[in-house]
Amino acid sequence: MAQLRLRLAAAIVTVAAVGGACSTAAGFEFNEATVDTIQLGFRNGSLTSTALVRFYLNQIVSLNPLLHAVIEVNPDAVAQAARADAERASDHRCCGPLHGVPILLKDNIATRDKLNTTAGSLALLGSVVRRDAGAVILGKANPSEWSHFRGGLPSGWSARGGQTRVFVELPMKNPYVLSATPCGSSSGSGVAAAANMASVTLGTETDGSILCPASLNSVVGIKPTVGLTSRSGVIPITPRQDTVGPMCRTVSDAVHVLDSIAGYDALDAEATGAASKYIPVGGYGQFLRMDGLRGKRIGIPNGFFTKEKYGKKQLWVYQKHIASMRKHGAMVIENIDIIENLTLVKDHLFEIDLVAMRAEFKLSLNAYLSDLLYSPVRSLADVIAFNNAHPVKERLKGFGQSILIDSEKTNGIASQEKAVLEILNEISTDGLEKLMKKHQLDAIVTPNNDASGFFAIGGMPAITVPAGYNRQGVPFGICFGGLKGYEPRLIEMAYAFEQATKVRRMPRFKGLSRKL
Repeated sequence: MAQLRLRLAAAIVTVAAVGGACSTAAGFEFNEATVDTIQLGFRNGSLTSTALVRFYLNQIVSLNPLLHAVIEVNPDAVAQAARADAERASDHRCCGPLHGVPILLKDNIATRDKLNTTAGSLALLGSVVRRDAGAVILGKANPSEWSHFRGGLPSGWSARGGQTRVFVELPMKNPYVLSATPCGSSSGSGVAAAANMASVTLGTETDGSILCPASLNSVVGIKPTVGLTSRSGVIPITPRQDTVGPMCRTVSDAVHVLDSIAGYDALDAEATGAASKYIPVGGYGQFLRMDGLRGKRIGIPNGFFTKEKYGKKQLWVYQKHIASMRKHGAMVIENIDIIENLTLVKDHLFEIDLVAMRAEFKLSLNAYLSDLLYSPVRSLADVIAFNNAHPVKERLKGFGQSILIDSEKTNGIASQEKAVLEILNEISTDGLEKLMKKHQLDAIVTPNNDASGFFAIGGMPAITVPAGYNRQGVPFGICFGGLKGYEPRLIEMAYAFEQATKVRRMPRFKGLSRKL
């Protein structure tokens, strides 16, 4: 936390030195700015990358003491922005849609610069990766420590970044209702995108970690097909399910980011090589179609939109959205089942998956740590020992590290893990895959991240879009999910739904009256 305060102090000095940024400048509106309006501003001279970075740094300085969404800011962000401005001035044809656009990365995505990559853990502070950074990296977003794969952590807490907001006994933060959970390990990315603390953000998902914080923070989250985006340099849980995806305020922004990060990577050759066949010629932007729902076959599986979980009002909103899909040309197929005994499978799916993930995590993390140029820890055993040596800072008494300890006890992919992997494959093949093919579905639609376990075990893509706000003002989302490589049709549907409903609004930060 001390380093974070120093970095934020440096940001304050930087912003003050170059002149503060308000929400508008030279006719450009910074709040809710999209990638397209940013690029238009670059072209017509109403905006520079430097001014954009100043604005977001100012937002971080102003809001992060409340939200704790950003774990670290990049001291070179202004210099990177100035370089982008110079490149654009010398050759306006040089640049792609994200050139000069500031991005926040979840703190398990490596950049080889002055930023740390720690998964929120103090054990990895100071570690150095082999990978070089790309565009204007504004900073790192606060994750749930070890991507929520440590023990009994609340969503959004890490030893480095702290908890998002102390308003209830177990402190949680959501920029709309500050006592609500930000949800999932990519919570910092979701909160930062919602609160206009960056142009776009990146998160990672193993099971629900993009879809959940996107849904509950009223932003768009894309969980790509596993392997569509490289996991090289990402602190892993399991290569079977890990995927990197955008979390942005609009579908079009998320698609611009997806276009920039999808593709083959020799450092993640097996997965990206297998998934590269799904990338369409001409990219994903061509599927941003207003009529994207027309002719689509959408399944509404039983057991998800229930009054018991969501209540009459929220369920009515969901039903209204499904009716809107029909109105815009979709064929909606209801009363279908993903799998027999859905409740039993849903309730125990993560528990089953965890048996395999613990072994995969130990193998993957040890490989990641051993490849670092420098690291205070070189194995999972070292991480556990570090936490034991720093129990107060790592809050072992309150949160523990049971998953880390159980993972360390594993010994590779043994007979138990192999049996579980067979069960998971059977659940996926005889469940969602069979349902999609039987009814020739383009997508299933479910609330929030409620079907994330099924997408996770099958390596399948999903997109969540803002769908409304409950009685307390907490956002909720609607999720379009499909088979591997279905991103084009999911984008069509998600974009058409977003444009037809336009649900998202800026947070007003209820609870600001309470002292920070």
